[in-house]
Amino acid sequence: MTTREAEQGDGGGVDQAASEGGAARPEERLEQAVRSAEQALIEYEIAVETFRVEIENFSRLHEQRLGPLYARIEELDAQIAEARAARSGDPEDLRRAQEARARLQPIPAVEHLMHGWMDGNGLFPEAVAMLTDQPVRPPQRVRPSEEARRLYRELARKAHPDLVQDEAERRRREDFLTRVNAAYSRGDTDELRRLAEEWAAGPAPAKPRPSRSEELYARLEWLSERKEMLTLVAKQLEDSAIAAMLRLAPDDPDGLLDEIAGKLHQDIAEREAQLAALLGGG
Repeated sequence: MTTREAEQGDGGGVDQAASEGGAARPEERLEQAVRSAEQALIEYEIAVETFRVEIENFSRLHEQRLGPLYARIEELDAQIAEARAARSGDPEDLRRAQEARARLQPIPAVEHLMHGWMDGNGLFPEAVAMLTDQPVRPPQRVRPSEEARRLYRELARKAHPDLVQDEAERRRREDFLTRVNAAYSRGDTDELRRLAEEWAAGPAPAKPRPSRSEELYARLEWLSERKEMLTLVAKQLEDSAIAAMLRLAPDDPDGLLDEIAGKLHQDIAEREAQLAALLGGG
């Protein structure tokens, strides 16, 4: 008699389970608890991973769209400080101007030492591509498409390593989900479709073998520890500055970037006017 049948049966089913094996019923209940914990953990991992992708994509888009605007503001601030120092000759103004300019300077000699791989601002995109074996491909949006999200969730639920205890099968699933996660991070719906076909054509997952009570308890403990770890990861994501920005516009994070960009353009215009007045003697 299966666990599902035992759950769906009436009182007679309970008596039948007890009569067929007195020790089987507690193990069945424990096994059901393990399976419920496994499914809950998988759903939680899916939620954390989808949120991580949104945070990562939003962070990259934030840098791509707004980074040049912030850089322009910093450059204008340095020019304004230099123009003010040139007009006043005040030592304190001169010091502020030097500090503002110094903040914009790359780390000396980094590009020469790294032979074209990086400068003071970090690795060049070409170097990143060489190191990761992938082309530089920025995300097109914060959230992958609805179809990509649906495919990712389906594959994660079907192929998750925590559904099996056989070590070889766990490794196969871990390798497969690594590819699924990479495709989802890129928002690559076509690749997710191909992976879904590959999984459907692959070997059927082995049925879990009966476990002893102590093994089931150990399994529950491992699942609990894994949940605690994921809770810490989720809290770190939630507490990040990017997550705080996402909470300002959860339904339209891409629009939020456009709104911030508009404000930054206004700040740039104000600084350019201020600099023109200083240089023009106004």
